[in-house]
Amino acid sequence: MGRLLLVSNRLPVTISDVDGALVSTPSSGGLATGLRGLQLEAGGWWVGWPGNTDDRRVETRSRIERELSKHRAIPLFLSNAEIRRYYDGFANGVLWPLFHYLLDRIPAHARDWDAFRRVNERFAALVTDRHQPGDLIWIHDFHLLLLPRLIRERIPEATIGFFLHTPFPSSEILRLLPWREEVLRGMLGADLIGFHTTSYLRHFAASVIQVLGLEVDVSELRVDGRRVQLGAFPMGIDSAKFSRMSRDPVAQRKSLQIRAEHAGSKIILSVDRLDYTKGIPQRLLAFERLLEREPSFRGRVRLIQIAAPSRLKVGAYKSFRRRVDGLVGRINGRYTTFGSVPIHYLMQAFSQEELVAMYGAADVMWVTPLRDGMNLVAKEYAASRAEEDGVLVLSEFAGASSQLAEALHVNPYDVDSQAEAIRRALTMPVEEQRNRMRNLRSRIEREDVHRWANSFIEALGEVPRRRSESGWLPEGSAPSMVQEWIERIRAAPRFAIFIDYDGTLVPFVADPDRAMPDPELLELLERLARRRGAEVHIASGRTRAQSEEWFGSLPLALHAEHGLWSRASPRAEWRRLPGVGMPWRDKVLPLLEEFARRTPGTRIEEKDASLVWHYRQADPEFGSLQAKELRLHLLEMLSNMPVRILGGAKIVEVRSYEVSKAAIVVDWIRESEAGTLCVAMGDDLTDEEMFVALPEGGLAVHIGPTPTIAQMRLRNVAQARGFLSEIAP
Repeated sequence: MGRLLLVSNRLPVTISDVDGALVSTPSSGGLATGLRGLQLEAGGWWVGWPGNTDDRRVETRSRIERELSKHRAIPLFLSNAEIRRYYDGFANGVLWPLFHYLLDRIPAHARDWDAFRRVNERFAALVTDRHQPGDLIWIHDFHLLLLPRLIRERIPEATIGFFLHTPFPSSEILRLLPWREEVLRGMLGADLIGFHTTSYLRHFAASVIQVLGLEVDVSELRVDGRRVQLGAFPMGIDSAKFSRMSRDPVAQRKSLQIRAEHAGSKIILSVDRLDYTKGIPQRLLAFERLLEREPSFRGRVRLIQIAAPSRLKVGAYKSFRRRVDGLVGRINGRYTTFGSVPIHYLMQAFSQEELVAMYGAADVMWVTPLRDGMNLVAKEYAASRAEEDGVLVLSEFAGASSQLAEALHVNPYDVDSQAEAIRRALTMPVEEQRNRMRNLRSRIEREDVHRWANSFIEALGEVPRRRSESGWLPEGSAPSMVQEWIERIRAAPRFAIFIDYDGTLVPFVADPDRAMPDPELLELLERLARRRGAEVHIASGRTRAQSEEWFGSLPLALHAEHGLWSRASPRAEWRRLPGVGMPWRDKVLPLLEEFARRTPGTRIEEKDASLVWHYRQADPEFGSLQAKELRLHLLEMLSNMPVRILGGAKIVEVRSYEVSKAAIVVDWIRESEAGTLCVAMGDDLTDEEMFVALPEGGLAVHIGPTPTIAQMRLRNVAQARGFLSEIAP
């Protein structure tokens, strides 16, 4: 494995000025814990924002860079305006609430997209400058959604991983974002995209299908000729560290002290950032409901609510803080007695050591975010319970809920069910507590942060090998190879070229009937056909009538319906391939009609030797599922019939077996003059048949990203037209 280049919004090192000297403090967060060892072991670097550095003097920044280099960290300095717009404005003001389904928090007029993109571009330039062949690049979180593609554009052969630490929303939610396509394409620049849970993975796959119209095969898709893998990698914590800290005598004394301060009371603990996604108001209302319903708990139960200040410059957070303050004041005003205050509200951050002591003191841990990518606090509590007692109450909308089955799961929006879950937790027998906690701790120890990091890196490290096996070409064939073939064709005294139409000469469109040739294409084909020694064939799946209408006046040969019909020149008669019938038509047509009825946006095209079910205008995800089901039905129905069942660009086609583009080339070879160079260009499976039939020394040119046997690949229609233009006079 090469070096590991890690990229995140913030560096895992904080720089502060102490009496004129720069002091660096490594982060103790889960991401830094899991990745620092791997980064240093691989001789890598970590790229990110170093935090507020108000002094913009060059010499100060140079000092910061030198200090950070000791930690193998590379700073990207951001101005106050960039932080306000990229970080507060778009990342936290638009993407954060959208990804957490809190649509009322999204501004009515979302701004700052331009700043978000510019900062991602700055990250891309910095990473590109540091990249060396063989490096693995691992990008983290929603602040850098555009970065994988931006790096891919600069370094096509790079090995890039991306991990999203937040939830990924359903396609219906994502489609509310005006820049949804840019976000998805940005992420798809990676070779491996990781999520905390399989449900987030499914949401992403559905969005790719719905928004981009790409096919996703379970957890894999092809983009620009690359294979992009999707994976669920649930992030863990350094469980051994928390277990060790919980056994420290200082932490244990602190836990006993906290219990003594709350003598006679059961302690419920909640630890959150002061963030509107964490469900704090709903939790406070549930606690109030518990005290209303269970008078016996008054004075005997205390909720310690820690809310670390977060994003206080964002307007939505200021109003949220006021709401939380008001709820705490109201509930305490209602239930406080001379000897007891029910809610201890601490709006401050605590060290890990202090939190571990609190975890050890708490009888119940109450973790109920409205939605959360994973939530490591729940795991930290379990890892810190050395005596294997205590109860975890966990939101079903936290990513951790899929792993922590022994917790009491609740709907954070249901105040009554939360109150009941807390009552149950407070009265749970110790033996049941220990059975649950023992299983929780065992799983958390086994699936820790080091396993998470290693599993992702191992999967990312497989990318170069898979690429080599698949023959992936990041930018199509090398320009030198393309130019060499152009010169060979120009120099040939005679050449014949067989060209597909849809996906080769014109891009695919929603309505195939509207994909008519533009004047520039017609002019290009005429120039090519009039070139001395050239013989041009348009070999498409289009009908005879449509082929005649579009190309009938050009001095070239036409082959319609994949070679069922052929016409050598404008004045020649159309000739049908002999011996081709459709004895299966009456059996297949009712099935296609049934699928057309139950799949809105689909239609059937009847040709002389084939039936085609088009689903380009259907709902992308449903249409793709229906196409797979239809192919299964057809395979079973026609297993002994002389037909081909083909899947193409949003079509399922049933065609008589005798019809093939290979036959076009075979017939040409039989009648052609020796020494004629033969070239074929196409983009799908029907064209692969043509490639196989080429004579020795011929050239097969594949257009687009799908697998091929062709010697040469051009990326898209524009490159295909450019290639033809180069060999035309």
